[in-house]
Amino acid sequence: MRTVLLQIENGPGAGPAAGGPPPLEVQPGREVVFGRGGRSAPVDFPLGHPGVSRRAGVIRAVDDYWLLTNLSRTATLVVENPEGGGEFVKVPPRRVNAPVPFEFARVVVPVTDGSCSFLVFASQHSFIDCEAQDLPSGGDATISAFPLDESAKYFLVLVALCETRLRDCSSSVIPTVPEVLDRLRGVPGCAGLTRAAVNFHIDYLARTKLRVKAADGPGKADWQRAALVSIALRFDLVTERHLDRLEG
Repeated sequence: MRTVLLQIENGPGAGPAAGGPPPLEVQPGREVVFGRGGRSAPVDFPLGHPGVSRRAGVIRAVDDYWLLTNLSRTATLVVENPEGGGEFVKVPPRRVNAPVPFEFARVVVPVTDGSCSFLVFASQHSFIDCEAQDLPSGGDATISAFPLDESAKYFLVLVALCETRLRDCSSSVIPTVPEVLDRLRGVPGCAGLTRAAVNFHIDYLARTKLRVKAADGPGKADWQRAALVSIALRFDLVTERHLDRLEG
């Protein structure tokens, strides 16, 4: 199972269309080197900023978290929680295998001009079922089949997709990406959300959280959104009580 996904943020050089690297999936036990790269210093995840070291650091995927090694002799790497309350972790120079607990994280590489950062998604975080509280001593806990974090932006995107069906169960309408974006603009923390970010959250939900089977062809996006709504409502992952989240 995949555990870690690396993704360049929006901005110059972000994504394969702009000459940047595509999202990189890292399997458990594997590690990837990130940095500016070069002929004598190849990297797995290139960062295009000229102020970044050729080999800046190493990310190693573990079961449901990841480890960060700082290869710099002088620069401190900062790992932020973009969807939290300002939490961050500092990884000093030459620090090896620092554990990062965030499901979503932003790795900030210090540069003298502009900024350089990328996102890391540790998608396999597990959550214990509430029934586990009633287990006898020594019993095995039940792990949630769909480990969703209701405080995350991807969950707000899922609620917005399900809203029409929750308000009118006879409706067959599935909101489009622009409609989801408009719906979330007034929600705290979502003012800067972009169309590309909404598309990424939908794909993240489909591939990793709800494990929707891949579909090909021109109708892939419509089918993917419909499948997410179907699974979320069928298993009560999103219910009417979650609609309050859209009202801010």
